Amino acid sequence: MAYTSYDDHERPSKLKDGREAQYSPYCDLVYYESSREAGLMLAARIVKPAQPSYIVVGTHGWHASLSRYRPMEEPDPNNRYLRIEVDMRGRAFSDGAADCNGWELLDVIDAVEYAREQYKEFIVDPDVVYFESGSGGGGNGMAIVGKFPDYFAAATAFCGISDYGLWYDNDSVGEFRDDMDVWMGCTPQSNAEAYRARSGLHLIGNLHTPIYLAHGDRDVRVPAEHSRLFAAKAKEAGKGRLVRYDELPGVGAANHWDQASDEQLAYIFGQSEANRSLHREPVRLAPKGRLVVGGYVITKHFEVVLDSPDRTATVDYDLHVGTFAVTCDSPGGYTIRRFG
Repeated sequence: MAYTSYDDHERPSKLKDGREAQYSPYCDLVYYESSREAGLMLAARIVKPAQPSYIVVGTHGWHASLSRYRPMEEPDPNNRYLRIEVDMRGRAFSDGAADCNGWELLDVIDAVEYAREQYKEFIVDPDVVYFESGSGGGGNGMAIVGKFPDYFAAATAFCGISDYGLWYDNDSVGEFRDDMDVWMGCTPQSNAEAYRARSGLHLIGNLHTPIYLAHGDRDVRVPAEHSRLFAAKAKEAGKGRLVRYDELPGVGAANHWDQASDEQLAYIFGQSEANRSLHREPVRLAPKGRLVVGGYVITKHFEVVLDSPDRTATVDYDLHVGTFAVTCDSPGGYTIRRFG
């Protein structure tokens, strides 16, 4: 996938000519239903490899959406994976309303589950799933590995947002702040907990997925501070071995990769590929431990869902005994569900 897929282009206008899946030999536009909200239809583009391979899922930039569908009669010579490109809720092709790393992250998981069933012939191991994206999608990646701590075998977040409160406060132009006001319905000053619940930086204690980060040190729209903080906090939490961070000197301005050389871009995409190649096994959650709950946390064994995506908590769990102790950071309810 070309790095330009992660740029923050203005999204197309909302689709008004009906919802219709489209198919071609190597690229489909599909619709699938949310597992949480009955009737909520979401869209994704599926790019098929020439030979069966692994799943790589990603999301688009903050102000972006899927581009208009184009059929592919031949496989992309630069792609070796079953690629799932999710159109985030509320964007051009998908129903619903954006909520900035709230339930929209479950939409990504739902897209993978759909592909596991509908594209089996293209998948060598359905249990090995990777995430790769950048910009707003990089912020999705930093959070999704915290909210679904044992789902992804490896992940990549290019120029991602790790702390939405920090990003809000430093958005002097206001090009992102106005969206956060609507999508979250509050400011960091009025509800700091809501911003923590959506930020990968504050879910770092849940990190089990090896994640590769890359950022230009002159990035204006998403400063490299976000990746630096994520890597530093992971190290403080004893999870430094799971994070690899490359900072590109002299790279970035209004666009994330301004001034980047072809060699620099080839390097970071090569490192993203190496991170996947080194991790061909699913992540396994310890049978006993503690997880942070940012609105919800969903594992292969259990889920804890708070009564609002704006709230945070911790859960101490013991799968052998079957106990779950939830400590909330603010008043409210929650549900616990065990699988299997």
